[in-house]
Amino acid sequence: MRKLLVVASLCNLLNVAINSTSEAATTYPLTVENCGVKVTFAKAPERAVGLGQGSAEIMLMLDLEDKMVGTAFWPNKPLPQLAEAYAKVKLLSIEFPTFEAVLAQEPDFVAAALPSLMGPSSKVAKREDFEKLDIPAYLSPSACVAEGAAKDKFGYGNRSRLWNMTALYQEIEELSQIFNVSERGQAVIEDLKKREAALRADAPKDGKKLSYVFWFSSPSPAADAYLAGKNTPSGFIADVLGGTNAITSEADSPALGWESIIATNPDVIVVAQVDRNRWELDKAEAKIEFLKTDPGTSQMSAVKNNAVVIMEGQAMNPTIQTIFGAERISEQLTALGLRQ
Repeated sequence: MRKLLVVASLCNLLNVAINSTSEAATTYPLTVENCGVKVTFAKAPERAVGLGQGSAEIMLMLDLEDKMVGTAFWPNKPLPQLAEAYAKVKLLSIEFPTFEAVLAQEPDFVAAALPSLMGPSSKVAKREDFEKLDIPAYLSPSACVAEGAAKDKFGYGNRSRLWNMTALYQEIEELSQIFNVSERGQAVIEDLKKREAALRADAPKDGKKLSYVFWFSSPSPAADAYLAGKNTPSGFIADVLGGTNAITSEADSPALGWESIIATNPDVIVVAQVDRNRWELDKAEAKIEFLKTDPGTSQMSAVKNNAVVIMEGQAMNPTIQTIFGAERISEQLTALGLRQ
């Protein structure tokens, strides 16, 4: 009798496992509404191109490198845990690729991280360019905020409220569904949620809110600096760490002169490391050298207190790197005694 009960229990567990697997499997044709456009997939893509580090890293995080035939536009190196997978994918260009270079890979799916990579005024292609060739195209939901908004130089437009991880989770979930790897997608989402919760739990309990300035880059020391606006992923990082963004502009990437930046007098300056090497000040070390030697910036409290920390520039974009960037800042602030 006991053996029969054990067998019955095993059968029940097997049925649950089979049902769980079938529930997680994608049913094709699949239609996804993406930034107001319905995109239909007859089957899981086999020859995908990731335009933009944000979209490509999600696919790599989902273990889809064998389904990718190309990628482009990488301001930074990949996350360390994705380096091996990244090396297996053909890099079309560190910067903007040509439309012809994308088509030469014979893609059956193209995912883009930015409107400048696949949008009305894209330097690469418009969504309809892919539609005409029956190639399903997908734009990051975090970039959908640009639709109907007055676009800034980088294509996002103004943000009326603080960015959060919701759109990113949507992107992970939809891409995992498109590729029929939903369980992997949920695992990635759960990991990111745990990381955010841990950072928020460690926020200062004394009510002190550090103010931050996030500096992406500048063409030269004399030029305006491209910063992160109030409601950007950088503003989200400040919020996760229990602080505030000292830059109050709702523009995504406001360019400000140093007199205006000095006037904000932030507690912490976050300098981005950008690996593309378009400008000398893409390098974090060059930014720090400028801050310490310029007559004006060297008098800022954050500089005097050595509260200048480094983060990958890609973390300033709405991507999976954002939460890892917050973790890197947290570690440095802890070492400086500014965070427990």
